[in-house]
Amino acid sequence: MNTKLCRLPEVIKLTGLSRSSIYALMAKNKFPQPIKLSERSVAWVSTDIQSWIDEKISISRGA
Repeated sequence: MNTKLCRLPEVIKLTGLSRSSIYALMAKNKFPQPIKLSERSVAWVSTDIQSWIDEKISISRGA
């Protein structure tokens, strides 16, 4: 599996969610947490985001 780190603009593009929606879901523990790259920089693990997307697809299709 090809794992990479995704910055916020890419996460927004992949999920179709807004920045505020992503952070609101994170606050409720309903979205993957980012990892800290530096003092002011975070990124999400691509496989975590893809798993979250796959889960949402399964739920919406009643699987």
